[in-house]
Amino acid sequence: MSGYRKLSRTSSQRKALLRNQVTALIYNGRIVTTEAKAKEVRKIAEHLIALAVRERDNYDTVTVTAKVARKDKDGKRVKEVKDGKKVTVYDEVQKEIKKDRPSRLHARHQMIKVLYPVKEVPKEASGRKKNTKQVDLPAKLFDEIAPKYANRNGGYTRIVKLGQRRGDGASTVVLELV
Repeated sequence: MSGYRKLSRTSSQRKALLRNQVTALIYNGRIVTTEAKAKEVRKIAEHLIALAVRERDNYDTVTVTAKVARKDKDGKRVKEVKDGKKVTVYDEVQKEIKKDRPSRLHARHQMIKVLYPVKEVPKEASGRKKNTKQVDLPAKLFDEIAPKYANRNGGYTRIVKLGQRRGDGASTVVLELV
């Protein structure tokens, strides 16, 4: 007996499907799918959340000096003329950043191996590439999801049965974060 469901797909298709659904679950908080897929997605999602809970506070805070372009009231870079050339003016700013310790960095790499990159498109600019933002899902797991489940030992997801799908009669469920 195998340790997982094959879902009537080749291994590459199955892996892509599960990665896609886990990414959607972490990003949106809930997905609607069939019962068999939900049970497989649950295994992967619970593992990622457990990693995030275990490593959520495992970082060092470091102060760094960064050069940031000075901007005017319209948000455009300020330029000044030096030696006959227009040069952007930079200010030095002190920033506090989180530097992952090795075990947290390893956990982040494990998450990146499973999760697909997600781009967030603002509603007013839908259909355009401008103003799209890359969402950092491992950071979302560490900063938003892990603190919610800090005092919980497993059981981070819930499966709620909806009934049968109209086309093929497959039992559909909602898989959501508790």
